[in-house]
Amino acid sequence: MIVLLITCFAALLCPAVHSADTSVAWCYHKPTCNFTTWPKIASHYCNESRQSPINIVTASVQGNSNLTSFNFTGFDDNSTFLSITNTGHSVVVHLDDAKMTVQGGGLPGLYMSKEFHLHWGNGSSSPGSEHTIDGKQYPMELHIVNVHSKYNRNVSVALNATDSTGLAVLGFFIEGTSEVNKTKSWDILTSFLTHIRNSRNTNGDIMNQISLDSLLEGVDRTKYYRYQGSLTTPSCNEVVIWTVFKEPIKVSHEFINRFSTTVLFNDTSASVLITNNFRGAQPLNGRVVMSQVSRASIASSTLSVIIVLLLSSLCWL
Repeated sequence: MIVLLITCFAALLCPAVHSADTSVAWCYHKPTCNFTTWPKIASHYCNESRQSPINIVTASVQGNSNLTSFNFTGFDDNSTFLSITNTGHSVVVHLDDAKMTVQGGGLPGLYMSKEFHLHWGNGSSSPGSEHTIDGKQYPMELHIVNVHSKYNRNVSVALNATDSTGLAVLGFFIEGTSEVNKTKSWDILTSFLTHIRNSRNTNGDIMNQISLDSLLEGVDRTKYYRYQGSLTTPSCNEVVIWTVFKEPIKVSHEFINRFSTTVLFNDTSASVLITNNFRGAQPLNGRVVMSQVSRASIASSTLSVIIVLLLSSLCWL
């Protein structure tokens, strides 16, 4: 009971970043408040020019040599999951930000890991991710939210600052697989969904069972896209450095299906399952999406330099 009270209190101190604006009655499942209306009902940020998510067109991605490997601290620690909550819009796992940090990868400093949440469609065969790659939409997407260390772990301060680098969100696509044995941690995570079926329900008994590394198993975290954007829910603050990893997490179809068949929206008029809780792709508006400089590009550039030097030397003969 003491552990549950502590984790619930921690959840109150760490509000879910993906639903920062509680003053606006926004939703996913009603025509009056779904994401097509957000630019009107939450106009302060949701109708601005650097909104997320986006469709990443791979042919337009530019190479950036600064996008190096990340340094993840505490991602292998199974004591970092404080609690799991149904926010009424998604499922959020609150993390121990005293133990978990992210740096490197071209990020401007050290970031503390606050929480992760998920977006999904209506089962493993339906589109549900927020970002898309060349128009392809995955069944789910996981977002790990990290706040810059200069804000002393305070997400609210970062959201209110005029700082486009206040938050760093790591996005991972989730794809269905029949290889159940490779996704044991997802079986454990989704087993808690029955305890948080209703909106605002929290379960604190989630410690010492799984780690973030175990949920991200099999993903090459050196390959990713980078762009400047926003929160993907109201109030849509444009304070996010986005990292979208290229390789999807492989999760059992059964475990993906548990999300859309278990937890309920925050809806006082009816019991409605949370499905299709994703925002559609937003205009790029001239932003540049970057990625690592490929070895092939480096080799090609080096070869070009060699050829130019050889031709120059022949001219002197």
